[in-house]
Amino acid sequence: QVKIWNLTTRQCIRTIQAHEGFVRGMCARFCGTSFFTVGDDKTVKQWKMESPEHGEEEEPIHTILGKTVYTGIDHHWKEAVFATCGQQVDIWDEQRTSPMCSLTWGFDSISSVKFNPIETYLLGSCASDRNIVLYDMRKSTPLKKVILNMRTNTLCWNPMEAFVFTAANEDYNLYTFDMRFLESPVTVHMDHVSAVLDVDYSPTGKEFVSASFDKSVRIFPVDKGHSREVYHTKRMQHVITVKWTSDNKYILCGSDEMNIRLWKANASEKLGVLAPREKAAMNYNQKLKEKFQYHPKIRRIAQHRHLPKSIFCQIKEQRIMREARRRKELNRRKHSKPGSVPIVSERKKHVVAVVK
Repeated sequence: QVKIWNLTTRQCIRTIQAHEGFVRGMCARFCGTSFFTVGDDKTVKQWKMESPEHGEEEEPIHTILGKTVYTGIDHHWKEAVFATCGQQVDIWDEQRTSPMCSLTWGFDSISSVKFNPIETYLLGSCASDRNIVLYDMRKSTPLKKVILNMRTNTLCWNPMEAFVFTAANEDYNLYTFDMRFLESPVTVHMDHVSAVLDVDYSPTGKEFVSASFDKSVRIFPVDKGHSREVYHTKRMQHVITVKWTSDNKYILCGSDEMNIRLWKANASEKLGVLAPREKAAMNYNQKLKEKFQYHPKIRRIAQHRHLPKSIFCQIKEQRIMREARRRKELNRRKHSKPGSVPIVSERKKHVVAVVK
């Protein structure tokens, strides 16, 4: 099923029996008049965004029957073109029932595909053989791929910087890459204590939100290695998917216990209409925080977050393990021939190879 919700009233306004079996992917058209879904029944369906008229049947506008199961879909940002992924990446024209071109590199299943919002002819995909592959629609061939130590679940392009994307990995980290220099990531974001399952950028491109198997949602600044905010509740289970709304105010997440949660992007922000004096006071307070941000006590208040006991204990355990690995490497270097144990930076440790 696909459900359409009204966020202001928190009501489900429409339920569509879309596919037989799981609905694996969904994306809206760039104009917002319709959306596409893919499922286990090997079909791609296009649906109207508006509810059907009284007495009208709930029918898809188009149905395309494919040859394989599709695991993800994404729409071009400016043209009537969309991409699906499964055993390969297929580029489709909305008016045709067969793909314009099929792109493949390797033989593993591809879990997600994303169009670049600025350089709209570029695509990125993640495969289960630990690859992140970049494609160019104009050349109809893959450009290059980067192989990491562990599998990447999904990636998201920065909406403000054309060549920057962030990948959510199984090794508890997120990696922000510049696609021109894939040899090492620009930043390694390390805070989660379990596999990161989804990532989405804010419309400003300065922050992104990540969802993890450790039952928490974190907000990271793009240029920082640690999160500025962590969201969790007692009842929330493994967070599967996360989205940042286009007005930069809210974050939506979907988790295993069948709930959709709506969070504020800035936890302390007051919602609703602000009086001019109230607004001025909040701006003044913000400037004070920025002015004294390096004072030890102010910094402690700003950075301190209460965490569930399980996450807190895992963070402590991982810190001990990381320290032990560092000590072991130092000892090995100390008792080996000079230069035989090279110093590898944290950024380069996780990249296995770049293939062009």
